[in-house]
Amino acid sequence: MAMEGERFRSGFVLLWGRPNVGKSTLLNAILGRKVAIVTPKPQTTRNRIAGVLTTKTAQFVFVDTPGIHAPHDALGEYMLATAREALPDADVVLFVVDASLPPREADREALRLLQSIETPTLLVLNKIDLITEEILAERREEYAALGSFSDTIAVSAVQEAGTQGLLQRTEELLPIGPMYYPAEMVSDHPDSFLIAELVREQALLQTQKEVPYSLAVIVEEMAPRPEDLIYVRAVLYVERDSQKKILIGQGGNKLREIGKAARAQAEALLGKRIFLDLWVKVREHWRDDESVLARFGYPIPKKRKKRKAR
Repeated sequence: MAMEGERFRSGFVLLWGRPNVGKSTLLNAILGRKVAIVTPKPQTTRNRIAGVLTTKTAQFVFVDTPGIHAPHDALGEYMLATAREALPDADVVLFVVDASLPPREADREALRLLQSIETPTLLVLNKIDLITEEILAERREEYAALGSFSDTIAVSAVQEAGTQGLLQRTEELLPIGPMYYPAEMVSDHPDSFLIAELVREQALLQTQKEVPYSLAVIVEEMAPRPEDLIYVRAVLYVERDSQKKILIGQGGNKLREIGKAARAQAEALLGKRIFLDLWVKVREHWRDDESVLARFGYPIPKKRKKRKAR
């Protein structure tokens, strides 16, 4: 809590940008804990993931949105709608770009969508560990020319460089306000969601290109067992039998590898032993079936309710 005589700041900080610019990696680096999965595959983040950081003077509620992209199916529409739905509630926007590359059309499109709001926006040049100071100076000019920003901050999410400066500048832009979440909270998602995401992350990392976009992971049961053990039954849904075979692997080897890696991270997350029971099922064309999307946790957002003014 803020010291007496000081004013506490709080608000919602939106991470915004095209896919694969490092928004989830940046969120994890800021929190010092993994709340968002990270893979080299585009569109890894599908949901709005809130990570909470509380200091003596402020509470930051970070919202990691799916990368802005042109949707090709109902799942893509859900992801874009989810990102856009978060815009009106943002107190500060972190427009994250990949400084190792010049601006792309997708960056310009993501910035265009921000024109619907009047919110302080910081230009965050990520991945500076991949470039020289000379190239960074060029990128700073190129991206700054795309729009009007409150400030420009250069960071390396992978090396956790520049994140403290980013936090300080973000706090300065936050309004005076109360804590929205308990000080000890790090994420607003239940443990079952985080475990499902860890399983999906390992499946994405360990399988071929045809699997990622067709994969959903649902935790169907999570219950305590004797001797401080937690039983977790998770189902990996894909759209074709060929994808199921890839996930299972010869003699079940691939699925065991996915489960072993996901279990280790889940145990570190919960601080308890976990029995992770993985199954693979086929649900054809689930990405274009809105009823299935809703069951899998991807309902296309309807008209939002406006947040109450402070």
